[in-house]
Amino acid sequence: MSENDFTLVDTEEGKGEKREAESAREDDKEGEYEKVCFVCHRPESVTGPMMSLPNNITICKDCMQKSFDLMAGSGFDYNQIMNNLNMQGFNMPGIQFMNMSDLENGIPPQQKIKKKKKKETKKFKKLDIHDIPAPHKIKARLDEYVVGQEQAKKAMSVAVYNHYKRVATDTMDDIEIEKSNMLMIGPTGSGKTFMVKTLAKLLDVPLAITDATSLTEAGYIGDDIESVVSKLLAAADNDVERAEQGIIFIDEIDKIAKKRSTNQRDVSGESVQQGMLKLLEGSEVEVPVGANSKNAMVPLTTVNTKNILFICGGAFPDLDEIIKERLNKKSSMGFNADLKDKYDKEKNILDKVTVEDLRKFGMIPEFIGRLPIIFTLQGLDKEMLVKILKEPKNAILKQYQKLLSLDEVNLLFDDGALEAIAEKAMEKDTGARALRAIIEEFMLDIMYEIPKDDGIGQVTITRAYIEGTGGPLIELRGQPVPRLD
Repeated sequence: MSENDFTLVDTEEGKGEKREAESAREDDKEGEYEKVCFVCHRPESVTGPMMSLPNNITICKDCMQKSFDLMAGSGFDYNQIMNNLNMQGFNMPGIQFMNMSDLENGIPPQQKIKKKKKKETKKFKKLDIHDIPAPHKIKARLDEYVVGQEQAKKAMSVAVYNHYKRVATDTMDDIEIEKSNMLMIGPTGSGKTFMVKTLAKLLDVPLAITDATSLTEAGYIGDDIESVVSKLLAAADNDVERAEQGIIFIDEIDKIAKKRSTNQRDVSGESVQQGMLKLLEGSEVEVPVGANSKNAMVPLTTVNTKNILFICGGAFPDLDEIIKERLNKKSSMGFNADLKDKYDKEKNILDKVTVEDLRKFGMIPEFIGRLPIIFTLQGLDKEMLVKILKEPKNAILKQYQKLLSLDEVNLLFDDGALEAIAEKAMEKDTGARALRAIIEEFMLDIMYEIPKDDGIGQVTITRAYIEGTGGPLIELRGQPVPRLD
């Protein structure tokens, strides 16, 4: 064996040292792994900057401070403790000793945590008064997606325009413009949430959609009232300045009405309304960053709700009965008197709502006073449902036509089929939400069978197929089209 051959042979000890050095280089490459506290095992992204000790040991500031506090108050001799560190399993309440063998080996590989890649965040652009779209442009954009509800779209467009003019001007002069929070009243499936989503997309502002059903009084199980602001902060990528110009939509607001004739404490009713008063009017609120609960071990930040637009929406069931009761009190006797059943068949009875009706429903006056713009959405009739099926930019029929066009199949619906779908949706009495469920039911077999046969070129949905008395019209590729002479 030559001298050069000896250079290729390493001892086991040398191999081990080489492997450790290579793994250390790999770990430190481009900061791929986070530092982990040796005591509490939390990563650096949670604890903040750590203190480095020999043998690649890192300890967070919290654990280091706790160790010093325990040593100072325990009465033990520190030198004596250090001399006895080789004792295995020495446990005392509230004190955790480190194992010397662990110190030598460093942090176990399974406790290494990869750093999360930072998301590229857009630079926040302050609102310019010249960039705010005019009310007619906002309404025109809403018209592309929302069918009907003309009065509601007009009211929302003007309120949003005035609000963002107020935000953009801010402290321009001595005249302070008040906030234009909104209250939307309308039956389920009439487009309340959809209008708000479309509006936020148009304005390119952070939007948080939450519901009031989970909100409870402080100290009880459920979400804190401030959690609605923390959701907006999360939607703005934890950018406080951007979140302070966002929109919060609180759905199911009618669920926090005062409970009638109850002897129990109303922790999710009137008390929640009272807690929301400061949010609606504008105040500085401390909210957790990256969590919905203040009890989480996360830092808190202050958000000012002065420029946050609050839009509340709810179906308010049985509100129509309260309105009818008020209107029927005006009925009298005589030839020109109003009859008691005059308003029983009134379709748009919600249009006649007043603040007094909302108070009788269970909303406190202070809460209603902070929602100055109140408008209603109409229930959907058969003609509106047919328009919803085919007219909006993302209409349900267009979605299915797009899906089948990917299989090179043309999908058509005749007018009779659309009317039959609308009639079935009216029976369900859940508004536009019923349309999707009905179409999903009838399109299931078609979506299942079409990929089997490459020869199908066009499918036409008929009224007979919707009513269950026939089937869809299927045309094969290359089939001659009949001439209409």
